[in-house]
Amino acid sequence: MSSRILLFDPAERFVVGTVGVPGERTFFIQAREKNRLVSVSLEKAQVSALADRILQILREVRSSEPLTTFERVVGDDQPLESPIDEEFRVGVIGLAYVSDRALIEIDMQAIAESQFESDELIEIDTEGDQDILRVLLPLGYAESFAKRANIVVGAGRVPCPFCGGPIDPAGHLCPRANGYRR
Repeated sequence: MSSRILLFDPAERFVVGTVGVPGERTFFIQAREKNRLVSVSLEKAQVSALADRILQILREVRSSEPLTTFERVVGDDQPLESPIDEEFRVGVIGLAYVSDRALIEIDMQAIAESQFESDELIEIDTEGDQDILRVLLPLGYAESFAKRANIVVGAGRVPCPFCGGPIDPAGHLCPRANGYRR
């Protein structure tokens, strides 16, 4: 079985959101183009890293190509679209700047069983049998996505001011307080 590349060139909507309560949230990215909607799940750390890397690429584009324009995009604060049917769980994420079209390309490949067994750097494998979600975004839209992603990641549980661990609604056992609840 060969992999499918789910291409959105460019996506009409590309957003990150969560399902569940803080501490038990599942992160999803959705891409929509006309009547086609694809949802993939991923880890909070992956969302955070993706947003950071997109913002880094945009800074590099601004400094190396000062004549490139960024269209201002109104932030998308709408919830994820229903139904949220997970197409696959993301394992590997690849990013590229397509300079001739002034777009950011984001490739998200389904997790493979072999990725659990290795700590090596893994690359997108278009010859394998894992599906790939490929989304191309204008620069302004990519910036809007990254800002929303950072807000969604930051909307989790409040960190403890003493130990930095997440505080649940019922409190938490703080190691800096010898196990007393905070």
